[in-house]
Amino acid sequence: LGNGGSTLHALQCLEEQYGDQWTSFTVLLIHSGGYSQRLPSASALGKIFTALPLGDPVFQMLELKLAMYIDFPRHMRPGVLVTCSDDIELYSTGATETITFDKPGITALAHPSDLAVGTTHGVFVLDPSSFSGKGGLEYGSCCRFLHKPDVETMQQSGAVCVRERCPELSCPGNRGDLGTASECVYTDSVFYIDHGTAKQLLGFYRQMGTLCCEIDAYGDFLQALGPGATPDYTTNMSNVSRVDSGLVGVRQQLYSLLQGTPLNVIVLNNSQFYHIGTTQEYLFHFAAESKLRFELGLQPVAFSIFPDTAKPSDRLSVIQSVLEPGSVIGAGSVIEYCRIGPEVSVGKGSIVSGCCINFHVDIPSDCFLSSVSVKITDRVEYVTMVFGVGDDLKKSVESLSGVHSLQFFGASLPECLDLWSIEVSDQRFSSEDTRLGLWTARIFPVCSTLSESVRMSLNMLNSVQHKSAFKLSGFQLLSIEEMLIYKDVEDMLKFRKQIYDEICLQRQKEKSDF
Repeated sequence: LGNGGSTLHALQCLEEQYGDQWTSFTVLLIHSGGYSQRLPSASALGKIFTALPLGDPVFQMLELKLAMYIDFPRHMRPGVLVTCSDDIELYSTGATETITFDKPGITALAHPSDLAVGTTHGVFVLDPSSFSGKGGLEYGSCCRFLHKPDVETMQQSGAVCVRERCPELSCPGNRGDLGTASECVYTDSVFYIDHGTAKQLLGFYRQMGTLCCEIDAYGDFLQALGPGATPDYTTNMSNVSRVDSGLVGVRQQLYSLLQGTPLNVIVLNNSQFYHIGTTQEYLFHFAAESKLRFELGLQPVAFSIFPDTAKPSDRLSVIQSVLEPGSVIGAGSVIEYCRIGPEVSVGKGSIVSGCCINFHVDIPSDCFLSSVSVKITDRVEYVTMVFGVGDDLKKSVESLSGVHSLQFFGASLPECLDLWSIEVSDQRFSSEDTRLGLWTARIFPVCSTLSESVRMSLNMLNSVQHKSAFKLSGFQLLSIEEMLIYKDVEDMLKFRKQIYDEICLQRQKEKSDF
């Protein structure tokens, strides 16, 4: 469905459950995460339940979202506030300024960003007569919305603004002196749909019957808005991850439906937008000296048992985990929901999630390791995915002849399969269409224990690093795509609860010792 289709479906569910009563509701609708191919440790449970290195016990992204938006409902007419689960908006406004969602149509928050940020987000072409770029908060109107435009398009469309003074807080990525003029664009985050527009969208969804393609709530809803909108985007597939045959027709219908709907913008001149949707962003914001870490007070060790002998580095993030004395965690790494034994060392810049490691091992730097509980028959088993943190899980090729371009920890996939005694064939990939990639490659062994599944995956990685054979031919092998089909969320939560209970018990013991 895409996040746009799921938005429409959620609105239909609200109407089915509450009838006309829902017309008086203020609704917070969060896209909880999709496949999360760029941060697969969040794939099984959803990005909205990402643990933060903050709180005792730890907060999840959901609690942070509720805290950030806590003031919105009292200044909001009935309607729907739409947000995604992997971004954080921090802003400062004057004592008398309030963010109010009370206008007809769609109202979006806008944040000053440098032009490079604009190429990966939505960008507003603001009506220059409606805003000055000064003060903490301004209400303006928007001529049109650009979805992930290139720099040239931003400049030609009039989206680029020159700000006389761009403090570091206001323009992420800007490195200019404080007194100098600098170029920036206003990028999107949260948007509000008033009730009349929500009903229009719901009518469209009913009329469609069954959706045959993915709809993007940002690209497909917002690009239709504003007096400068044109239908050109409906046939432009450059930012579409999955092109379905019916997409152009659906986009054209949405454009006809929404054309003329006002796009209001609340410009937050003194704000910062953070995205935590990729392995690189996750490591940077949680385990490096990022501004977000400072602004939210993120902790190097949050609700964990951490050996007294090991002084935690500031460039580290350990979240709800049990680390035994003797274990070593490299700078810039994130460990979450793990049990780490005394003979384990983790290199720099790695992500280890949901793992039990009770054997001697040196996990290399830049390694991504994440365990998933699966139920293929009626018993719980375990699979651990392993990659390099920079490996591209979204990349796919259409035929076996292109598989050599897929990279696994610096080696080509066919080279890896050869080391693991697995033949390259169409059956090696789980996808029903022609998408052959790391996401659909059946390479991860199913094991009877969590610890054994981690050991097997690390052996696979070791084999690639040292160009030594490691046979996988006797195992049932799953792709990440299949792990998510067979995932057993209940068992994954049970493991987290065991760690939680152990930490609470240790805390009580420490208190009674004093």
